[in-house]
Order: sequence, then C-alpha cells, then structure tokens
Amino acid sequence: MFLRSIITFIGTFFIAAESIELPDLPYAYDALSPVISEITLRTHHLKHHAKYVNTANQILKDDKKYANLTPEKIIQDRSIRASNPILFNNVAQSWNHAFYWKCLTPVGGGGMPSGILMDMIKRDFGSYEEFRKKMESEALACFGSGWAWLGYDSNRGQEKLVVMKTSGADNPLAFGVTPLLTIDVWEHAYYLDYQEKRNEYVDAFFSKLVHWAFAEENLNRVVTTRDEL
Repeated sequence: MFLRSIITFIGTFFIAAESIELPDLPYAYDALSPVISEITLRTHHLKHHAKYVNTANQILKDDKKYANLTPEKIIQDRSIRASNPILFNNVAQSWNHAFYWKCLTPVGGGGMPSGILMDMIKRDFGSYEEFRKKMESEALACFGSGWAWLGYDSNRGQEKLVVMKTSGADNPLAFGVTPLLTIDVWEHAYYLDYQEKRNEYVDAFFSKLVHWAFAEENLNRVVTTRDEL
C-alpha cells in the first residue's frame, strides 16, 4: 500500500505501510471538558474519525493502484478526487482529524499567538483581532459541514498567511496551501455540547483551547527566515 516508512507532515504522523492509522489523542478524553465534553470527544474520535480510517483502509486494501501513495499525495491528486471521491473523502478526513486534534490543548490553550506567527498575522491581517474575526467568519459561513483553516500560501511567490474555508473533506493541501491550524465545523464536532450554536463553539475554541504553539511549529517548518517579514 503506502511506502514502508514513516511519513511526517507538519506534526501529523501516518504509518506509510499497508494502512492509515487511527492516532491516539494527545490528551485524555475528559481533558477538554467543559468546552468539549468527554462524550463528544469519544464519539468524534472513536466513531467518526475511526470510520474514516476504516473506510479508507478497506478501499486501499481492495485497490492496489494506489500503492506507494502517501495520504498527502492522494489529497493533492485531482484525478483521484474525480475518479474515486470516496477514497479521497475518507483519506482527507482521516488526515484532517489527525491534524485537528493537535490544534486543541487542555494546557495553556486560548489567548494570542506569539513570535513569528504573531508577526505574520499582524503583517497579513492588520491585527490579531482582524485575523480572529476573519477566521471566525469563515467558520460560521461554512454551509453544512466543513473546516476553517489558517494556512501558509507560497503560490506565485506570495508567501503569506491566508484564512480559508473548505467544504466536506477538502483540505488546503489540494490548493497548494500549507495548513497551520484548523477548526472542525462538522456538526459532530460540537452539536452534543452546543446544538445549533456553532458561534459559541468557535468562540470557545479561540478563547480556551486553540494550540498556538502547534500552529507556530507548523509555520516554522515552512518559513526558514524572518527576513520576509
């Protein structure tokens, strides 16, 4: 199936052997409570995330044409998206969720970023407040199910931070943008705790759980110098 090595991409590990793995959470199931309850986290991880992983693995097992492809390559390959959307959706959702868990932290979450990430937010959005307003707006404007992302865009030499929303399983990697941070706005991420009040979930994400150190770690992997600031 996948190459027999460990593929590391911006803090998300996949065992590139014969299957995608369901990673352990980086905290206990009750660690994010009361912002995200234990029952929400267990259901989200052990039911929804696990189903994406299991479905992707079944397809990969049955169809050998995707041998030697990493999850990232599958996400980026538009021909696979067109010819096998079920594979694309389940591989992408497996990746998205593994990344999302690391965007949350029970220790020191919330507040504002620092260092190069804060510098680039100020440069590209004007202020942290304007950035947060834009990302919250994208999260709330995502119709149905999807994701809101902070990404690093180096297309056409832009080399700047961007905020974007994607529908369904879509991922910035498919558009040449490196994900730095994401908010899952599929209903299964918040409905048991917030019902239809997605705005309260998004506000709590930024105020209490967002893991800025993870986002800055991802940024540091793609920005090798501060001279561009």
